[in-house]
Amino acid sequence: MATSTDSFYLGFDFSTQQLKVVAVDGNLNVVHQDNVQFDSELPEFGTQGGVHIHADRLTVTSPVLMWVKALDLILGKMKNAGFDFSRVKALSGSGQQHGSVYWRKGTNQVLRDLHPGKTLHELLKGGFAVSDSPVWMDSSTTEQCQYLETAVGGAQRVADITGSRAYERFTGNQIAKIYKAKPEKYEDTERISLVSSFAASLFLGNYAAIDYSDGSGMNLMDIFSKQWADSCLEATAPHLEERLGAPVPSSAVLGLLSPYYVTRYGFPEDCKVVAFTGDNPGSLAGMRLQEGDIAVSLGTSDTVFLWIKEPRPTVEGHIFCNPVDCHSYMALICYKNGSLTRERIRNKCAGGSWEVFSSVLRSTPIGNDGNIGIYFDTMEITPSAVGVHRFDKENTKVAGFSAQGEIRALVEGQFLAKRVHAEKLGYKIIPGTRVLATGGASSNKDILQVLSDVFDAPVYTIDVANSACLGCGYRALQGLVAESGMSFAEVVRKAPEPQLAVTPTPGAEKVFAPLLRRYTELEEGVLQESKQ
Repeated sequence: MATSTDSFYLGFDFSTQQLKVVAVDGNLNVVHQDNVQFDSELPEFGTQGGVHIHADRLTVTSPVLMWVKALDLILGKMKNAGFDFSRVKALSGSGQQHGSVYWRKGTNQVLRDLHPGKTLHELLKGGFAVSDSPVWMDSSTTEQCQYLETAVGGAQRVADITGSRAYERFTGNQIAKIYKAKPEKYEDTERISLVSSFAASLFLGNYAAIDYSDGSGMNLMDIFSKQWADSCLEATAPHLEERLGAPVPSSAVLGLLSPYYVTRYGFPEDCKVVAFTGDNPGSLAGMRLQEGDIAVSLGTSDTVFLWIKEPRPTVEGHIFCNPVDCHSYMALICYKNGSLTRERIRNKCAGGSWEVFSSVLRSTPIGNDGNIGIYFDTMEITPSAVGVHRFDKENTKVAGFSAQGEIRALVEGQFLAKRVHAEKLGYKIIPGTRVLATGGASSNKDILQVLSDVFDAPVYTIDVANSACLGCGYRALQGLVAESGMSFAEVVRKAPEPQLAVTPTPGAEKVFAPLLRRYTELEEGVLQESKQ
């Protein structure tokens, strides 16, 4: 690769609570990192957790100028730390998904004429038609979601086109609400950006295009043609396409960095801006997923990231265009009942001890003698059901298991669910498949052993403290070489490898194949029961 190790590549992440930056060199070593915490370092905006939760508890927004000012702050911190901007060859970034920014008419000219003697937040003070951006935590658009699904032909039809059914937090439904509730502000809007493309616009000194991957989280883009879907645009707001601009590949070089940064911070004139993307797609890049891989984040909520070749959208889970391979897709499945449920069963059945919990997993038979448990302490997202449901090997509902049986039923049940839902979306386990585990429970080898057995694949652990940032540093480098046809896997060849944790128990596949089929049927029954 012709990249000099003297060169730097920046990845920014405009997340919910902070702005982060990572710089990597040509060997993909991290050479600098920094962050700005919104609540504590920008207290004048009065946010809690980076957001304002409104009186209805459904509307959740963030002040756009807070994000702008955070960029002033972080670049100032880097300058004060002696960071050598002149070595930056390219930059990219990510933003919290689904959030939207409404640029006032005439602001593109302001972006083109940024005066290097002033801060960005001074220059862009009057630049937004809507000063508080709706963000992913907002759930105030149920009416708009229902309208979209009715207009387009149902929830499955919306998913078939856009990769997801209509969701309250998705951008199209937020735009529809603003058009209905504040038509004058919509009228005053020249361009609508995602948080990612808004951030890219600040660097470009021009409105930046939305990339295919983050554009997949809007309920507006056809994920197969990678163009805006007319039926969805028409159901959202008038003259919307001209306000969105055409989407671009996630590895596209958008152009050169604005001269503002060259003069004010000493960036080189030929520094390139690569398309920004969403934080989840950015994390997929940071975790360096490859075809056939699956990443499982085991936290308060559990999240599954998949690399998919032939997606089958369903009304559960999300399918996005893949940020590092334009011929592939990624899927995201979220589960609300994660570590809190594991902790409840640990407290109930293992005296609050992870050691006891682990020893039970080691001493009980894989497959749990055919007993299956489904544990939805709170209303689950995937699927939409609640309650604890236990079944013996004859599929008969039972009131309880032994303490040991309960522990294994919980862990096996959680991972059976993840594999079942992944395969429904089109995921296939192939030779060379790796399961990448992250999050709190990934430090527990006995939980990972069950994960490995259910997926019949080796489990690796990775450090993802700054995965979205890091992924965007890698993507900045990819953007420079993408036209040469170099794959993302080649670009990140020098990055640190994940650590092998466990391999499948011999014979596990034979045990779990029938259990996967049974789990599918039992969960379907639970779902039907909860609808009654």
